[in-house]
Amino acid sequence: MMAMCFIIETAPVAGHIAIKDPSMHKAAVWTATLAALTISTVAQADVRIKLGSRERVSQLFAYPNNCSVICFRDWTLEQTAEHYLTQSVQRDGYTGGVSVKSDNDVLYADISGVPDGYGTPLTALLDAGELAISGAKKLNLDQKWQYNWYLFLPLGMALENRKSVELLHFPPDTSLTLAQDYLVSATTDRWATLLTLNGIPAARTPGYQTIIDIAPIAAPANAGSSLEEVYSYFQSYQTTMVKELSQNAKGNSLPMVAFGAPVRKWINQQYGANVPVLGLATISPSAGQQVAVLGSNHPSYIWYADNKANYDGDQAKADAAGLAVMGQDLSAACWQAAMGQTPGADPAITLNACMQKWQVTDKVQTCELFYTAERDLSEEQAAAKCSTGEVTRSLQQLQKPLVTPVSHPYL
Repeated sequence: MMAMCFIIETAPVAGHIAIKDPSMHKAAVWTATLAALTISTVAQADVRIKLGSRERVSQLFAYPNNCSVICFRDWTLEQTAEHYLTQSVQRDGYTGGVSVKSDNDVLYADISGVPDGYGTPLTALLDAGELAISGAKKLNLDQKWQYNWYLFLPLGMALENRKSVELLHFPPDTSLTLAQDYLVSATTDRWATLLTLNGIPAARTPGYQTIIDIAPIAAPANAGSSLEEVYSYFQSYQTTMVKELSQNAKGNSLPMVAFGAPVRKWINQQYGANVPVLGLATISPSAGQQVAVLGSNHPSYIWYADNKANYDGDQAKADAAGLAVMGQDLSAACWQAAMGQTPGADPAITLNACMQKWQVTDKVQTCELFYTAERDLSEEQAAAKCSTGEVTRSLQQLQKPLVTPVSHPYL
């Protein structure tokens, strides 16, 4: 049976909205999550998880997250750990509370209202984090660590109720120092919007955005080139994370999206799989495990591709390139949404259905979404723009491979 994408008609949201109040950001989404998510029917319990010594927890939780003489948020180590663990509990759809306490300088997390065994994926994440710490220390010994980098693990993700995995390059430093939320960035916000356009309620998108960064380093957004030589230092961490997170609690494989040129190249080097944009492959993170991987543009690539400065100021060329990227990105998000909802679906049939929808059947909607989200036009203005002859000709090119006018090796 052909897998289809079910689309919720919703007002398009600009993909690069500034975060005006990070301390409050997504609080409404968390509240909605508790109401909207179907809570597991597994018996709820109270679990105690040993996090480790204060030194270990400080390293794994990048503590203090945002202090430079004066702390942006003056949280204790216990409060910091509680903050990220609460994000995970809520994004898994549970209503339980989290309390982190110290006993003889060993920290424990008490989590209520979650299933027995809830601590298993958290323990696996923290154990993998020690591999990242080892890699970072070696990187520093080799004098390749930079002063404005921070080791940052993907804390606060859904630990149990994951639907798909996203492979990315590195987290922006503001996700750690400003927002203290791994899922708060222009990149993740834009992709969450594309998932909602493909039928995933906004409250559920965190379950689809379980992120593995091949460089677990929070760095300035323009740090792509400086991170080029670090990947090999984190190989054990990377492969362990892919192995652990690419299957759910039942051991079933989850769909994976590889975002951006560095990640797609890493997939090829590590697993021998070629995943160009909208290309499919299968990898085996462990014996007997088969994981479907889709290649995608980096979520931020559209802001480079649709910049007229890259076309000698030619706005029409910039719009045509941006429109092509929008079609590809909507198709990739459609595949991720559909496969996340029905993991047993055929990946190739699902991808073909998604490309048919966004690049053929509903290409006018793709066009209108581009102009509302990326050019800030009203819905009426976008509809008028997408009916002009010049844009109509661009729409006929959506199915053809996008030829990047100016290469960008880090997006």
